[in-house]
Amino acid sequence: MASPSYTLGTPSTIWPVHIEVRVSQDATARFDTIRNTVHQYIISSFSHIYLPSSLQGWEEIPLLATSVERIMASESPCQLASLPIEQISLQIHVYQPIESDAFEELTDGSNRNDGEEVMAASVCELPSIGWEGLWESLIYSDDIKAKLLDYIYATVVFSDAEVDFNVVSWNRVVLLHGPPGTGKTSLCRALAQKLSIRLADRYPHSKLLEINSHSLFSRWFSESGKLVQRLFSTVTDMVEDEDTFVVVLIDEVESLTSARAGAMSGTEPSDALRVVNALLTQLDKLKHRKNVLVMSTSNLAKAIAADTAFVDRADIIQYVDLPSRDAIYAILRSCVSELVTKGIVTHIDVPSLAQAQLYERTADLSSGISIAPPASSLPIPFSQNLPPDINNHTESTFSSQPHIDSSDAENRRKAKNVAISLLSLAEKCRAQGMSGRSLRRLPVLAHARYIGSMTLAKPRQPRGINDEACTSATDVMLWLQAMEKVVDAQAIERGRLQHAMS
Repeated sequence: MASPSYTLGTPSTIWPVHIEVRVSQDATARFDTIRNTVHQYIISSFSHIYLPSSLQGWEEIPLLATSVERIMASESPCQLASLPIEQISLQIHVYQPIESDAFEELTDGSNRNDGEEVMAASVCELPSIGWEGLWESLIYSDDIKAKLLDYIYATVVFSDAEVDFNVVSWNRVVLLHGPPGTGKTSLCRALAQKLSIRLADRYPHSKLLEINSHSLFSRWFSESGKLVQRLFSTVTDMVEDEDTFVVVLIDEVESLTSARAGAMSGTEPSDALRVVNALLTQLDKLKHRKNVLVMSTSNLAKAIAADTAFVDRADIIQYVDLPSRDAIYAILRSCVSELVTKGIVTHIDVPSLAQAQLYERTADLSSGISIAPPASSLPIPFSQNLPPDINNHTESTFSSQPHIDSSDAENRRKAKNVAISLLSLAEKCRAQGMSGRSLRRLPVLAHARYIGSMTLAKPRQPRGINDEACTSATDVMLWLQAMEKVVDAQAIERGRLQHAMS
């Protein structure tokens, strides 16, 4: 039978769409009952599904209202923003995140006279409530997240088909490398969380075991090799349970590869060579297990590249770069949207990247739209100089409800100004080489340095009050100005640091 065509727009194409249903802790309904009810609700209520989006209206169904906290349409292989319901194959994943602190520390298991123990790894039960939303918050220029998910699905298909390892081989090892702060470790955790949801029908239990490579090198001679063996003995015990999917994260793996290279050149003790060889041996054993994935991260590409033995075992070697201007726009947009949702920034529908790019192409550059006003126009705190036409609505940024005090034309003008200003700020951040970690700190620093505490002097209003009563939020343009000033100040400080180091 010929495989189906996946050309965009082909009416006969059926696209899988992943729907994630988060169940409350006190739910008593069976998951399969919830799944069937959600399926019927979507089929009967929607003509199109927008991706990604939070589905609404299920609260009217008694079973879902008492059992479900959120229903998300996550993603699809199709690249369209929306799909007609008749071209969708719903993949519904029902899950219940673990609320308690499920971290467990694993020590080296040795008994020394001085009482010292080496923390070898930590284990987390998945899905974890603490990592809800982490996957969505990670934004990359390249479609890294989709590549990783596709890789996992491919290994599942090959494992189910019992493909002969002597003919077609894969090692279940992924290596992410790139500059610090680009979200490599967070991506590994988010992927583990996502897999615990997507593979729940196959594996009812999931665990993430995090290894810090530095912990594998004990200061006690010959202890490190034994530590690796004890650690991976624990991993083996975990994967023996075929109902459990295990993700092993080896963070900062360059400390292993550099130690191996140093041992082979004679500059490191032979114990370093033994520990890395023991690790490679254990990885070779794990590749035959269907329910395990090994992920590793590195900030030093040169150290990794020097050890071909480890690199050759990685099925995927993915470079995670600093964000581009477009990715920075999306990151900052999510930050502003969160502040709007929480009532810290006045209501504004922050345009999507595609809308912002359209505004940029059609903008009259002679109009002088800028987020860099004279310094005298930015008194501290900003809350003392709020413009008279502030829109104080505190609903979600993504709300489609128009504001009752502004015309549609005025809202569009404000949205256009915000989009162009945010693009300008994104370009400045890109020029400074800012990481995703640094970008997400900008709102806090902007408030601390320039917005001031005056916005907190007014009592927070309860939910559900009218817009006129909300007076504690700050205008979005003032926030963008403040974040730009933080970027400029950080550039100066980095210059001073580099000068001091030279």
